[in-house]
Amino acid sequence: MSILTLERRGAVALLTINRPEAMNALGALGDGEIFTSICEEVNSDHSIKCAVLTGAGRAFSAGGDLKAMKAHSGAFAGTPMQLRDQYRRNIHRIVKSVYGLEVPTIAAVNGPAIGLGCDVACMADIRLASAKAIFAVTFLKIGLIPGDGGAWLLPRTVGMSRASELLFTGKTIDAAKAEEWGLISQVCEPEALLDTAMAMAEEITRMPGDGLRLAKSLMRHGQMSSYDAVMEMSASAQALCHTTAAHEEGVTAILEGRQPQFD
Repeated sequence: MSILTLERRGAVALLTINRPEAMNALGALGDGEIFTSICEEVNSDHSIKCAVLTGAGRAFSAGGDLKAMKAHSGAFAGTPMQLRDQYRRNIHRIVKSVYGLEVPTIAAVNGPAIGLGCDVACMADIRLASAKAIFAVTFLKIGLIPGDGGAWLLPRTVGMSRASELLFTGKTIDAAKAEEWGLISQVCEPEALLDTAMAMAEEITRMPGDGLRLAKSLMRHGQMSSYDAVMEMSASAQALCHTTAAHEEGVTAILEGRQPQFD
């Protein structure tokens, strides 16, 4: 059974974390390779315009495998240097592959998103959550720190004060609090979550695919680059867009009083 499955629904890639018997715990040997392979498949297929990431069963992801940590087995075995390499070559590949998706990505958080699971959700561009979802950054509770890049991304998602509160206390927040804090943008009834995420994805897919990828790239660079650098990137990307069939169609559709039809 693959830890991550890919289902094509038109121009949407539905990605499902698929270890329900372990609440979709992540970090087993090979998980990083599978995530990387599937996310690269999405990136290389320009007919895909959006991705939705969710979890199988009752959890989004409970984070790292505590039983493997206790047993010092699998990805959590070895000397400190070996453990470092396992993080770099396995767990880091999970989060980097999700963060590296070139298409807009929606996390449909269907249940607990804990530790690494919470950080994986934060790698998406948009987060929706079931009313049954809970969120926690519990690394310190098990004597660890965020080894997956969460210390970089969480403050960019909810701000330094709230990120610090989540990390330093290990507290759990419900979906309503997560929405209030900006961790998610919408709370859905559990049975409506995936339909809501797919409807949003379908709305996104009405936009031009290459433009979506360029727009996402600019948004990402805008979080880390200087204003002047982003302005230069924007000018180059805009010049490219001006030469596309999508630009021609969009302008023509507005002038003709109709909805544009993009490939």
